Amino acid sequence: MIPGIFLLVLIALDQIVKTIVAGNFREGESLPLLPGFFHITYVRNRGVAFGLLQGKGGIISALTGIAVILILWYLRQNRKHISGLEKYGFLLIAAGAAGNLLDRVFRGYVVDMIDFRGIWSYIFNAADVWINVGVGFIILDYILGLARGKGKKKNANESNDKTNKTE
Repeated sequence: MIPGIFLLVLIALDQIVKTIVAGNFREGESLPLLPGFFHITYVRNRGVAFGLLQGKGGIISALTGIAVILILWYLRQNRKHISGLEKYGFLLIAAGAAGNLLDRVFRGYVVDMIDFRGIWSYIFNAADVWINVGVGFIILDYILGLARGKGKKKNANESNDKTNKTE
């Protein structure tokens, strides 16, 4: 139940922020919070990350919907066998994808507003943050698994070597 609530809260937070920005800013309007570094800038993204695939909303929406369904199916099928880090990583990705999918379906574009001008020229949203943090969690889980797994593999190889030497 908690993972489902987590997923819904993330989607809701993303949609609330987008609704506030879309309702209070004109497209292209920017509010400098840290002038020259961090702004809230309302843009309509009709593509995917970094403005790729502009105008391909139908294809993007279909693929996103399939991805969300597959992620949720994977989580359900493997709920007893995956770590918390992996589970919440996939939940973050699903929440971000679902948040942007809702925009594409109901608005025809994704609302972006987080504008770190001091770092790069791309504008993104909370759903994009969820996706990137989720990917980070999964990578971290994989690295931690490798670190744990190396010790197990080494011990398994040592026991195989001992078995082979005694035969």
